[in-house]
Amino acid sequence: MDKRWNILAGHNEKDKALYQSLKINTTLCKILVQRGIDDFEKSKAFFRPQLKDLHDPFLMKDMEKAVDRITTAIDLNEKILIFGDYDVDGTTSVACMYQFICKIHSPNLVDFYIPHRYREGYGISKAGIDFAATNNFSLIISLDCGIKSVDLVSYAKEFGIDFIICDHHLPDIILPKAVAILNPKQPECNYPFKDLCGCGVGFKLITALAKRFGINESFYFNFLDLVATAIAADIVPMIGENRILAYHGMQQINNNPSNGIKSLIQLSGIKGKLTITNVVFVIAPRVNAAGRMDDAKKAVQLFIEPDPTKALEFAEMLHSDNSDRKEADSSITEEALALLEKDPQSIGKKSTVVFKEHWHKGVVGIVASRLTEKYYRPTVVLTLNDGIVSGSARSVVGFNLYEAIYSCKEYLLGYGGHFAAAGLSMLPENVEAFANKFEEVVAATITNDLLIPEIIIDSPISFSELTMPLYNIICQMEPFGPGNMRPVFIATNLIDTGYSKIVKELHIRFVVKQNDTRFTGIGFNMADKFHLLESKEPVDIVFTLDENIWNGETTLQLKVIDIRLTSP
Repeated sequence: MDKRWNILAGHNEKDKALYQSLKINTTLCKILVQRGIDDFEKSKAFFRPQLKDLHDPFLMKDMEKAVDRITTAIDLNEKILIFGDYDVDGTTSVACMYQFICKIHSPNLVDFYIPHRYREGYGISKAGIDFAATNNFSLIISLDCGIKSVDLVSYAKEFGIDFIICDHHLPDIILPKAVAILNPKQPECNYPFKDLCGCGVGFKLITALAKRFGINESFYFNFLDLVATAIAADIVPMIGENRILAYHGMQQINNNPSNGIKSLIQLSGIKGKLTITNVVFVIAPRVNAAGRMDDAKKAVQLFIEPDPTKALEFAEMLHSDNSDRKEADSSITEEALALLEKDPQSIGKKSTVVFKEHWHKGVVGIVASRLTEKYYRPTVVLTLNDGIVSGSARSVVGFNLYEAIYSCKEYLLGYGGHFAAAGLSMLPENVEAFANKFEEVVAATITNDLLIPEIIIDSPISFSELTMPLYNIICQMEPFGPGNMRPVFIATNLIDTGYSKIVKELHIRFVVKQNDTRFTGIGFNMADKFHLLESKEPVDIVFTLDENIWNGETTLQLKVIDIRLTSP
Protein backbone atom coordinates (compact mmCIF):
# COMPACT_ATOMS: atom_id res chain seq x y z
CA MET A 1 0.00 0.00 0.00
CA ASP A 2 1.35 3.41 -0.99
CA LYS A 3 1.79 5.96 1.77
CA ARG A 4 1.72 9.74 1.98
CA TRP A 5 5.04 11.29 2.97
CA ASN A 6 4.73 14.42 5.11
CA ILE A 7 8.08 16.12 5.69
CA LEU A 8 7.87 18.59 8.58
CA ALA A 9 9.17 22.10 8.07
CA GLY A 10 11.91 23.69 10.16
CA HIS A 11 12.02 27.03 11.96
CA ASN A 12 15.31 28.40 10.64
CA GLU A 13 16.00 31.17 13.15
CA LYS A 14 14.94 29.09 16.18
CA ASP A 15 16.89 26.11 14.85
CA LYS A 16 20.05 28.21 14.56
CA ALA A 17 19.57 29.74 18.01
CA LEU A 18 19.19 26.30 19.63
CA TYR A 19 22.31 25.08 17.83
CA GLN A 20 24.25 28.01 19.31
CA SER A 21 23.06 26.92 22.80
CA LEU A 22 23.54 23.16 22.51
CA LYS A 23 26.23 22.72 19.83
CA ILE A 24 24.74 19.40 18.74
CA ASN A 25 23.77 18.16 15.27
CA THR A 26 21.75 20.84 13.41
CA THR A 27 19.16 18.32 12.20
CA LEU A 28 18.48 17.25 15.79
CA CYS A 29 18.15 20.93 16.80
CA LYS A 30 15.51 21.31 14.10
CA ILE A 31 13.60 18.28 15.45
CA LEU A 32 13.78 19.54 19.03
CA VAL A 33 12.38 22.93 17.98
CA GLN A 34 9.56 21.16 16.13
CA ARG A 35 8.69 19.55 19.48
CA GLY A 36 8.64 22.83 21.39
CA ILE A 37 12.11 22.42 22.88
CA ASP A 38 13.55 25.68 21.63
CA ASP A 39 15.97 26.94 24.30
CA PHE A 40 18.63 25.69 26.69
CA GLU A 41 16.39 25.41 29.77
CA LYS A 42 13.70 23.42 27.93
CA SER A 43 16.42 21.18 26.49
CA LYS A 44 17.85 20.58 29.95
CA ALA A 45 14.40 19.64 31.29
CA PHE A 46 13.84 17.37 28.28
CA PHE A 47 17.13 15.48 28.36
CA ARG A 48 17.38 15.33 32.17
CA PRO A 49 13.80 14.93 33.49
CA GLN A 50 13.61 15.58 37.25
CA LEU A 51 11.02 14.19 39.67
CA LYS A 52 11.22 17.46 41.58
CA ASP A 53 9.59 19.13 38.55
CA LEU A 54 6.34 17.18 39.05
CA HIS A 55 3.42 19.48 39.87
CA ASP A 56 1.98 19.83 43.37
CA PRO A 57 -0.85 17.24 43.55
CA PHE A 58 -3.02 19.67 45.52
CA LEU A 59 -3.36 21.79 42.37
CA MET A 60 -5.80 19.14 41.15
CA LYS A 61 -9.47 19.91 41.74
CA ASP A 62 -10.94 17.95 44.69
CA MET A 63 -7.54 16.65 45.86
CA GLU A 64 -8.01 18.18 49.31
CA LYS A 65 -11.47 16.56 49.55
CA ALA A 66 -10.09 13.17 48.52
CA VAL A 67 -7.26 13.29 51.07
CA ASP A 68 -9.63 14.47 53.82
CA ARG A 69 -12.10 11.63 53.11
CA ILE A 70 -9.37 8.97 53.16
CA THR A 71 -7.96 10.46 56.37
CA THR A 72 -11.43 10.24 57.97
CA ALA A 73 -11.79 6.62 56.82
CA ILE A 74 -8.50 5.74 58.45
CA ASP A 75 -9.36 7.61 61.67
CA LEU A 76 -12.72 5.78 61.90
CA ASN A 77 -11.36 2.35 60.89
CA GLU A 78 -13.57 2.21 57.81
CA LYS A 79 -13.07 -0.47 55.17
CA ILE A 80 -11.66 0.85 51.87
CA LEU A 81 -12.08 -0.91 48.53
CA ILE A 82 -9.71 -0.13 45.66
CA PHE A 83 -11.59 -0.58 42.36
CA GLY A 84 -9.97 -0.54 38.91
CA ASP A 85 -10.37 -1.51 35.29
CA TYR A 86 -9.11 -4.82 33.88
CA ASP A 87 -6.47 -3.42 31.51
CA VAL A 88 -2.83 -2.45 32.17
CA ASP A 89 -3.69 1.09 33.29
CA GLY A 90 -6.38 -0.17 35.68
CA THR A 91 -4.46 -3.07 37.21
CA THR A 92 -1.26 -1.08 37.75
CA SER A 93 -3.33 1.73 39.29
CA VAL A 94 -4.97 -0.66 41.72
CA ALA A 95 -1.65 -2.31 42.62
CA CYS A 96 -0.04 1.06 43.45
CA MET A 97 -2.99 2.41 45.43
CA TYR A 98 -3.62 -0.85 47.29
CA GLN A 99 -0.01 -1.05 48.48
CA PHE A 100 0.02 2.58 49.55
CA ILE A 101 -3.31 2.49 51.42
CA CYS A 102 -2.10 -0.66 53.20
CA LYS A 103 0.93 1.38 54.30
CA ILE A 104 -1.21 4.07 56.00
CA HIS A 105 -4.21 1.92 57.02
CA SER A 106 -4.78 -1.50 58.57
CA PRO A 107 -4.26 -4.00 55.69
CA ASN A 108 -7.14 -6.15 56.97
CA LEU A 109 -9.45 -3.17 56.27
CA VAL A 110 -8.30 -2.81 52.65
CA ASP A 111 -9.13 -4.91 49.58
CA PHE A 112 -9.21 -4.51 45.81
CA TYR A 113 -11.73 -5.37 43.12
CA ILE A 114 -11.30 -5.82 39.36
CA PRO A 115 -14.53 -6.33 37.35
CA HIS A 116 -14.67 -9.39 35.10
CA ARG A 117 -14.55 -8.28 31.48
CA TYR A 118 -17.38 -10.56 30.31
CA ARG A 119 -19.62 -10.89 33.35
CA GLU A 120 -19.48 -7.21 34.38
CA GLY A 121 -18.02 -5.19 31.52
CA TYR A 122 -15.93 -2.05 31.61
CA GLY A 123 -15.74 0.30 34.60
CA ILE A 124 -17.75 0.51 37.80
CA SER A 125 -20.11 -2.47 38.02
CA LYS A 126 -23.23 -3.22 40.03
CA ALA A 127 -21.63 -6.51 41.08
CA GLY A 128 -18.63 -4.60 42.43
CA ILE A 129 -20.83 -2.28 44.48
CA ASP A 130 -22.84 -5.24 45.77
CA PHE A 131 -19.55 -6.86 46.81
CA ALA A 132 -18.61 -3.69 48.68
CA ALA A 133 -22.01 -3.48 50.40
CA THR A 134 -22.00 -7.17 51.41
CA ASN A 135 -18.52 -6.85 52.88
CA ASN A 136 -19.16 -3.56 54.74
CA PHE A 137 -16.91 -1.27 52.70
CA SER A 138 -17.87 2.37 53.14
CA LEU A 139 -15.37 3.98 50.77
CA ILE A 140 -14.47 3.00 47.20
CA ILE A 141 -11.49 4.55 45.42
CA SER A 142 -11.99 3.94 41.69
CA LEU A 143 -9.04 4.14 39.30
CA ASP A 144 -9.04 4.51 35.50
CA CYS A 145 -12.84 4.44 35.52
CA GLY A 146 -15.91 6.00 37.13
CA ILE A 147 -16.15 9.42 35.48
CA LYS A 148 -19.33 8.39 33.61
CA SER A 149 -20.82 6.12 36.31
CA VAL A 150 -23.48 8.58 37.46
CA ASP A 151 -26.18 5.99 38.23
CA LEU A 152 -23.86 3.45 39.85
CA VAL A 153 -22.27 6.01 42.17
CA SER A 154 -25.82 6.96 43.23
CA TYR A 155 -26.61 3.26 43.70
CA ALA A 156 -23.59 2.91 46.01
CA LYS A 157 -24.83 5.86 48.02
CA GLU A 158 -27.96 3.84 48.91
CA PHE A 159 -25.65 1.53 50.88
CA GLY A 160 -23.82 4.41 52.52
CA ILE A 161 -20.78 3.90 50.28
CA ASP A 162 -18.79 6.98 49.25
CA PHE A 163 -16.75 7.22 46.05
CA ILE A 164 -13.44 8.90 45.25
CA ILE A 165 -13.03 8.78 41.47
CA CYS A 166 -9.56 8.89 39.88
CA ASP A 167 -10.01 8.95 36.11
CA HIS A 168 -8.52 10.48 32.97
CA HIS A 169 -11.28 9.89 30.42
CA LEU A 170 -13.33 12.77 29.06
CA PRO A 171 -16.27 13.51 31.40
CA ASP A 172 -19.86 14.02 30.33
CA ILE A 173 -21.79 17.18 31.22
CA ILE A 174 -23.30 15.48 34.28
CA LEU A 175 -20.72 14.20 36.76
CA PRO A 176 -21.21 11.44 39.36
CA LYS A 177 -22.03 12.62 42.88
CA ALA A 178 -18.79 11.39 44.36
CA VAL A 179 -17.07 12.80 47.45
CA ALA A 180 -14.17 13.78 45.20
CA ILE A 181 -13.42 13.52 41.48
CA LEU A 182 -9.77 13.62 40.45
CA ASN A 183 -9.59 14.15 36.70
CA PRO A 184 -7.52 16.90 35.08
CA LYS A 185 -9.93 16.95 32.13
CA GLN A 186 -12.97 17.90 34.23
CA PRO A 187 -14.29 21.49 34.10
CA GLU A 188 -12.68 23.99 36.47
CA CYS A 189 -9.68 21.77 37.17
CA ASN A 190 -6.61 23.99 37.00
CA TYR A 191 -4.09 21.17 37.16
CA PRO A 192 -1.35 22.18 34.67
CA PHE A 193 -0.93 18.78 32.95
CA LYS A 194 -4.05 17.29 31.37
CA ASP A 195 -2.71 14.09 29.79
CA LEU A 196 -2.06 11.77 32.74
CA CYS A 197 -3.16 8.15 32.41
CA GLY A 198 -5.36 6.58 35.10
CA CYS A 199 -2.34 5.28 37.00
CA GLY A 200 -0.82 8.75 36.79
CA VAL A 201 -3.90 10.31 38.41
CA GLY A 202 -3.78 7.66 41.13
CA PHE A 203 -0.09 8.38 41.64
CA LYS A 204 -0.91 12.06 42.24
CA LEU A 205 -3.37 11.02 44.96
CA ILE A 206 -0.67 8.82 46.50
CA THR A 207 1.73 11.78 46.41
CA ALA A 208 -0.81 13.99 48.18
CA LEU A 209 -1.52 11.35 50.82
CA ALA A 210 2.22 10.88 51.38
CA LYS A 211 2.51 14.59 52.14
CA ARG A 212 -0.41 14.43 54.58
CA PHE A 213 0.86 11.29 56.35
CA GLY A 214 4.57 12.08 56.26
CA ILE A 215 5.52 9.08 54.11
CA ASN A 216 8.99 9.36 52.58
CA GLU A 217 8.98 9.65 48.79
CA SER A 218 11.38 6.70 48.51
CA PHE A 219 8.44 4.42 49.39
CA TYR A 220 6.05 5.48 46.64
CA PHE A 221 8.78 6.11 44.05
CA ASN A 222 9.09 2.31 44.11
CA PHE A 223 5.80 2.26 42.17
CA LEU A 224 7.29 4.13 39.20
CA ASP A 225 7.94 0.92 37.25
CA LEU A 226 4.18 0.28 37.32
CA VAL A 227 3.38 3.91 36.45
CA ALA A 228 5.73 3.75 33.44
CA THR A 229 4.12 0.49 32.33
CA ALA A 230 0.69 2.15 32.42
CA ILE A 231 1.91 5.24 30.53
CA ALA A 232 3.43 3.04 27.83
CA ALA A 233 0.43 0.73 27.50
CA ASP A 234 -2.20 3.49 27.47
CA ILE A 235 -0.32 5.38 24.72
CA VAL A 236 -0.76 8.78 26.36
CA PRO A 237 1.40 11.71 25.16
CA MET A 238 5.04 11.22 26.16
CA ILE A 239 5.45 14.83 27.23
CA GLY A 240 5.35 16.84 30.46
CA GLU A 241 4.74 14.80 33.60
CA ASN A 242 4.26 11.59 31.61
CA ARG A 243 7.80 11.91 30.28
CA ILE A 244 9.23 12.54 33.76
CA LEU A 245 7.36 9.59 35.26
CA ALA A 246 8.13 7.26 32.34
CA TYR A 247 11.82 8.26 32.27
CA HIS A 248 12.34 7.42 35.94
CA GLY A 249 9.99 4.44 35.74
CA MET A 250 12.12 2.94 32.96
CA GLN A 251 15.21 3.40 35.14
CA GLN A 252 13.37 1.49 37.87
CA ILE A 253 12.38 -1.26 35.43
CA ASN A 254 16.00 -1.67 34.34
CA ASN A 255 17.65 -1.33 37.76
CA ASN A 256 15.26 -2.40 40.51
CA PRO A 257 11.87 -3.59 39.24
CA SER A 258 9.14 -5.05 41.40
CA ASN A 259 8.95 -8.83 41.59
CA GLY A 260 6.02 -8.81 39.16
CA ILE A 261 7.75 -6.79 36.44
CA LYS A 262 10.96 -8.77 36.99
CA SER A 263 9.07 -12.06 36.47
CA LEU A 264 7.42 -10.81 33.26
CA ILE A 265 10.82 -9.73 31.92
CA GLN A 266 12.26 -13.15 32.78
CA LEU A 267 9.48 -15.02 30.97
CA SER A 268 9.63 -12.73 27.93
CA GLY A 269 13.27 -13.65 27.35
CA ILE A 270 14.41 -10.04 26.94
CA LYS A 271 18.14 -9.62 27.51
CA GLY A 272 19.85 -6.32 28.24
CA LYS A 273 18.31 -2.91 28.75
CA LEU A 274 14.56 -2.55 28.18
CA THR A 275 13.08 0.35 26.23
CA ILE A 276 9.54 1.72 26.33
CA THR A 277 8.94 -0.27 23.11
CA ASN A 278 9.67 -3.50 25.00
CA VAL A 279 7.10 -2.48 27.60
CA VAL A 280 4.47 -1.74 24.93
CA PHE A 281 4.96 -4.89 22.88
CA VAL A 282 6.22 -7.44 25.42
CA ILE A 283 5.19 -6.54 28.98
CA ALA A 284 1.81 -4.85 28.37
CA PRO A 285 0.27 -7.63 26.21
CA ARG A 286 0.94 -10.19 28.93
CA VAL A 287 -0.81 -8.02 31.52
CA ASN A 288 -3.74 -7.26 29.21
CA ALA A 289 -4.09 -10.95 28.37
CA ALA A 290 -5.23 -11.70 31.91
CA GLY A 291 -8.40 -9.65 31.40
CA ARG A 292 -8.86 -10.64 27.76
CA MET A 293 -8.74 -14.39 28.32
CA ASP A 294 -9.65 -14.86 32.00
CA ASP A 295 -9.68 -12.78 35.20
CA ALA A 296 -7.48 -9.67 35.51
CA LYS A 297 -7.38 -9.98 39.31
CA LYS A 298 -4.25 -12.09 38.98
CA ALA A 299 -2.45 -9.18 37.28
CA VAL A 300 -2.88 -7.14 40.47
CA GLN A 301 -1.82 -10.14 42.56
CA LEU A 302 1.33 -10.33 40.41
CA PHE A 303 2.18 -6.67 40.98
CA ILE A 304 1.68 -6.70 44.76
CA GLU A 305 3.31 -10.08 45.48
CA PRO A 306 6.34 -9.69 47.80
CA ASP A 307 7.57 -13.28 47.30
CA PRO A 308 9.62 -13.65 44.05
CA THR A 309 8.69 -17.35 43.68
CA LYS A 310 4.95 -16.67 43.96
CA ALA A 311 5.28 -13.65 41.66
CA LEU A 312 6.81 -15.90 39.02
CA GLU A 313 3.82 -18.27 39.37
CA PHE A 314 1.40 -15.40 38.69
CA ALA A 315 3.59 -14.24 35.78
CA GLU A 316 3.43 -17.74 34.30
CA MET A 317 -0.38 -17.55 34.43
CA LEU A 318 -0.31 -14.27 32.49
CA HIS A 319 2.25 -15.73 30.08
CA SER A 320 -0.09 -18.66 29.45
CA ASP A 321 -3.07 -16.32 28.95
CA ASN A 322 -0.98 -14.37 26.44
CA SER A 323 -0.18 -17.54 24.49
CA ASP A 324 -3.92 -18.30 24.32
CA ARG A 325 -4.57 -14.69 23.30
CA LYS A 326 -2.03 -14.88 20.46
CA GLU A 327 -3.54 -18.12 19.20
CA ALA A 328 -7.08 -16.68 19.24
CA ASP A 329 -5.91 -13.41 17.71
CA SER A 330 -4.07 -15.20 14.90
CA SER A 331 -6.90 -17.59 13.98
CA ILE A 332 -9.61 -14.91 14.10
CA THR A 333 -7.54 -12.47 12.03
CA GLU A 334 -7.01 -15.22 9.46
CA GLU A 335 -10.74 -15.95 9.36
CA ALA A 336 -11.63 -12.28 9.07
CA LEU A 337 -9.17 -11.71 6.21
CA ALA A 338 -10.56 -14.75 4.39
CA LEU A 339 -14.11 -13.40 4.80
CA LEU A 340 -13.14 -10.08 3.27
CA GLU A 341 -11.15 -11.63 0.42
CA LYS A 342 -14.13 -13.84 -0.54
CA ASP A 343 -16.58 -10.92 -0.44
CA PRO A 344 -16.62 -9.05 -3.77
CA GLN A 345 -18.69 -6.28 -2.17
CA SER A 346 -15.79 -5.51 0.18
CA ILE A 347 -13.74 -4.09 -2.69
CA GLY A 348 -14.12 -0.35 -2.97
CA LYS A 349 -15.76 0.12 0.41
CA LYS A 350 -14.64 2.89 2.75
CA SER A 351 -15.23 0.80 5.89
CA THR A 352 -14.97 -2.77 7.16
CA VAL A 353 -17.55 -4.61 9.30
CA VAL A 354 -17.04 -8.34 9.97
CA PHE A 355 -19.07 -10.63 12.24
CA LYS A 356 -18.78 -14.23 13.39
CA GLU A 357 -20.72 -15.62 16.33
CA HIS A 358 -17.91 -17.77 17.74
CA TRP A 359 -15.08 -15.21 17.81
CA HIS A 360 -13.50 -14.59 21.21
CA LYS A 361 -14.71 -11.30 22.64
CA GLY A 362 -11.37 -10.61 24.31
CA VAL A 363 -9.40 -10.22 21.09
CA VAL A 364 -11.82 -8.54 18.66
CA GLY A 365 -10.19 -5.17 19.38
CA ILE A 366 -6.77 -6.52 18.42
CA VAL A 367 -8.25 -8.08 15.26
CA ALA A 368 -9.87 -4.75 14.37
CA SER A 369 -6.45 -3.10 14.66
CA ARG A 370 -4.88 -5.71 12.39
CA LEU A 371 -7.59 -5.32 9.74
CA THR A 372 -7.19 -1.54 9.89
CA GLU A 373 -3.45 -1.95 9.27
CA LYS A 374 -4.17 -4.22 6.29
CA TYR A 375 -6.94 -2.27 4.54
CA TYR A 376 -6.53 1.14 6.19
CA ARG A 377 -10.18 2.02 6.65
CA PRO A 378 -12.45 2.36 9.72
CA THR A 379 -13.10 -1.17 10.97
CA VAL A 380 -15.62 -2.92 13.24
CA VAL A 381 -15.22 -6.54 14.40
CA LEU A 382 -18.25 -8.17 16.03
CA THR A 383 -19.02 -11.38 17.91
CA LEU A 384 -21.97 -12.91 19.80
CA ASN A 385 -22.27 -13.48 23.54
CA ASP A 386 -25.45 -14.38 25.44
CA GLY A 387 -27.68 -13.31 22.56
CA ILE A 388 -26.06 -9.87 22.19
CA VAL A 389 -23.67 -8.87 19.41
CA SER A 390 -20.80 -6.78 20.68
CA GLY A 391 -17.46 -5.72 19.37
CA SER A 392 -14.68 -3.21 18.93
CA ALA A 393 -13.96 -0.55 16.34
CA ARG A 394 -10.72 1.09 15.23
CA SER A 395 -10.19 4.16 13.09
CA VAL A 396 -7.60 5.55 10.71
CA VAL A 397 -5.64 8.65 11.68
CA GLY A 398 -7.73 11.80 11.41
CA PHE A 399 -11.20 10.21 11.20
CA ASN A 400 -13.61 10.58 14.12
CA LEU A 401 -14.82 7.03 14.68
CA TYR A 402 -16.99 7.89 17.67
CA GLU A 403 -19.01 10.39 15.63
CA ALA A 404 -19.56 7.79 12.88
CA ILE A 405 -20.81 5.19 15.37
CA TYR A 406 -23.00 7.80 17.06
CA SER A 407 -24.67 8.39 13.67
CA CYS A 408 -25.66 4.70 13.65
CA LYS A 409 -27.07 4.70 17.19
CA GLU A 410 -30.58 3.74 16.02
CA TYR A 411 -29.25 0.19 15.53
CA LEU A 412 -27.24 -0.01 18.76
CA LEU A 413 -27.95 -1.05 22.34
CA GLY A 414 -24.87 0.72 23.63
CA TYR A 415 -21.66 2.38 22.48
CA GLY A 416 -18.71 4.26 23.91
CA GLY A 417 -15.19 5.28 23.10
CA HIS A 418 -13.30 8.13 21.52
CA PHE A 419 -11.87 9.49 18.28
CA ALA A 420 -9.71 6.48 17.41
CA ALA A 421 -11.36 3.47 19.10
CA ALA A 422 -14.78 2.44 20.35
CA GLY A 423 -16.91 -0.42 21.66
CA LEU A 424 -20.50 -1.14 20.71
CA SER A 425 -23.33 -3.65 21.09
CA MET A 426 -26.53 -4.46 19.19
CA LEU A 427 -29.15 -7.15 18.58
CA PRO A 428 -28.19 -9.83 16.02
CA GLU A 429 -30.95 -8.78 13.63
CA ASN A 430 -29.42 -5.29 13.36
CA VAL A 431 -25.93 -6.29 12.24
CA GLU A 432 -26.58 -5.95 8.50
CA ALA A 433 -28.46 -2.66 8.87
CA PHE A 434 -25.68 -1.29 11.08
CA ALA A 435 -22.99 -2.35 8.59
CA ASN A 436 -24.84 -0.64 5.73
CA LYS A 437 -25.42 2.56 7.71
CA PHE A 438 -21.82 2.64 8.97
CA GLU A 439 -20.51 2.35 5.40
CA GLU A 440 -22.92 5.09 4.30
CA VAL A 441 -21.77 7.43 7.09
CA VAL A 442 -18.05 6.75 6.58
CA ALA A 443 -18.29 7.10 2.77
CA ALA A 444 -20.08 10.44 3.15
CA THR A 445 -17.68 11.93 5.70
CA ILE A 446 -14.18 10.53 5.16
CA THR A 447 -11.83 12.23 2.70
CA ASN A 448 -9.79 10.15 0.28
CA ASP A 449 -6.47 11.30 1.71
CA LEU A 450 -7.41 9.80 5.11
CA LEU A 451 -7.62 6.38 3.43
CA ILE A 452 -3.91 6.55 2.58
CA PRO A 453 -1.52 5.99 5.53
CA GLU A 454 0.65 8.99 6.33
CA ILE A 455 4.29 8.86 7.36
CA ILE A 456 5.39 11.89 9.38
CA ILE A 457 9.04 12.59 8.50
CA ASP A 458 10.92 14.82 10.91
CA SER A 459 13.70 15.88 8.60
CA PRO A 460 15.88 15.14 5.57
CA ILE A 461 19.35 14.00 6.55
CA SER A 462 22.52 13.04 4.71
CA PHE A 463 24.32 9.75 5.25
CA SER A 464 27.42 11.67 6.29
CA GLU A 465 25.51 12.93 9.37
CA LEU A 466 24.64 9.42 10.57
CA THR A 467 27.25 8.92 13.28
CA MET A 468 27.39 7.17 16.62
CA PRO A 469 27.36 10.51 18.54
CA LEU A 470 24.14 11.43 16.69
CA TYR A 471 22.64 8.05 17.59
CA ASN A 472 23.66 8.45 21.24
CA ILE A 473 21.79 11.78 21.44
CA ILE A 474 18.72 10.18 19.82
CA CYS A 475 18.83 7.50 22.54
CA GLN A 476 18.81 10.29 25.15
CA MET A 477 15.49 11.48 23.65
CA GLU A 478 13.82 8.34 25.00
CA PRO A 479 11.30 7.35 26.22
CA PHE A 480 9.48 7.72 22.91
CA GLY A 481 5.73 7.93 22.45
CA PRO A 482 3.00 10.25 21.10
CA GLY A 483 4.31 13.81 21.10
CA ASN A 484 7.89 12.55 21.20
CA MET A 485 8.22 9.81 18.62
CA ARG A 486 11.54 8.31 17.57
CA PRO A 487 12.94 10.67 14.89
CA VAL A 488 12.08 9.63 11.34
CA PHE A 489 14.48 10.72 8.58
CA ILE A 490 14.51 10.80 4.80
CA ALA A 491 17.69 10.33 2.73
CA THR A 492 17.47 11.09 -0.99
CA ASN A 493 19.28 10.13 -4.18
CA LEU A 494 20.51 6.79 -2.88
CA ILE A 495 22.00 4.16 -5.15
CA ASP A 496 21.79 0.42 -4.60
CA THR A 497 25.26 -1.10 -4.32
CA GLY A 498 24.16 -4.38 -5.86
CA TYR A 499 24.35 -6.17 -2.51
CA SER A 500 20.76 -5.55 -1.40
CA LYS A 501 18.69 -8.73 -1.27
CA ILE A 502 15.38 -10.25 -0.22
CA VAL A 503 15.52 -12.06 3.12
CA LYS A 504 13.13 -14.90 4.05
CA GLU A 505 10.92 -13.97 1.06
CA LEU A 506 9.39 -11.07 3.01
CA HIS A 507 12.04 -8.54 3.97
CA ILE A 508 14.73 -6.49 2.25
CA ARG A 509 18.30 -6.20 3.46
CA PHE A 510 19.39 -2.84 2.09
CA VAL A 511 22.94 -1.98 1.14
CA VAL A 512 22.76 1.51 -0.35
CA LYS A 513 25.06 4.50 -0.73
CA GLN A 514 24.81 8.26 -0.94
CA ASN A 515 27.87 9.78 -2.59
CA ASP A 516 30.73 7.85 -0.93
CA THR A 517 28.91 6.86 2.27
CA ARG A 518 27.36 3.38 2.43
CA PHE A 519 24.80 2.04 4.91
CA THR A 520 23.05 -1.25 5.47
CA GLY A 521 19.47 -1.52 6.70
CA ILE A 522 16.48 -3.77 7.09
CA GLY A 523 12.99 -3.20 5.69
CA PHE A 524 10.46 -5.60 7.18
CA ASN A 525 7.67 -6.88 4.89
CA MET A 526 8.95 -4.74 2.02
CA ALA A 527 9.91 -7.47 -0.48
CA ASP A 528 7.24 -6.24 -2.91
CA LYS A 529 9.28 -3.02 -3.36
CA PHE A 530 12.56 -4.75 -4.20
CA HIS A 531 12.05 -3.96 -7.89
CA LEU A 532 12.76 -0.29 -7.09
CA LEU A 533 16.30 -1.24 -6.08
CA GLU A 534 16.69 -3.58 -9.06
CA SER A 535 15.85 -0.69 -11.39
CA LYS A 536 19.25 0.87 -10.53
CA GLU A 537 17.50 4.25 -10.46
CA PRO A 538 18.11 6.66 -7.53
CA VAL A 539 15.74 6.11 -4.62
CA ASP A 540 14.60 8.01 -1.50
CA ILE A 541 14.33 6.06 1.75
CA VAL A 542 12.42 6.89 4.94
CA PHE A 543 13.95 5.34 8.04
CA THR A 544 14.77 5.47 11.72
CA LEU A 545 18.29 4.93 12.99
CA ASP A 546 19.11 1.73 14.85
CA GLU A 547 22.18 -0.18 15.97
CA ASN A 548 23.21 -3.66 14.97
CA ILE A 549 25.41 -5.83 17.18
CA TRP A 550 27.17 -8.66 15.34
CA ASN A 551 30.12 -10.69 16.62
CA GLY A 552 30.65 -8.18 19.39
CA GLU A 553 30.86 -5.24 16.97
CA THR A 554 28.27 -2.44 17.10
CA THR A 555 27.38 -0.56 13.92
CA LEU A 556 24.59 1.77 12.89
CA GLN A 557 21.91 0.52 10.53
CA LEU A 558 18.76 1.89 8.92
CA LYS A 559 15.36 0.58 9.94
CA VAL A 560 13.58 1.31 6.67
CA ILE A 561 9.94 2.39 6.74
CA ASP A 562 9.31 3.15 3.05
CA ILE A 563 11.03 3.61 -0.30
CA ARG A 564 10.24 5.32 -3.59
CA LEU A 565 12.05 6.42 -6.72
CA THR A 566 13.70 9.84 -6.48
CA SER A 567 11.61 12.45 -8.28
CA PRO A 568 13.25 13.80 -11.45
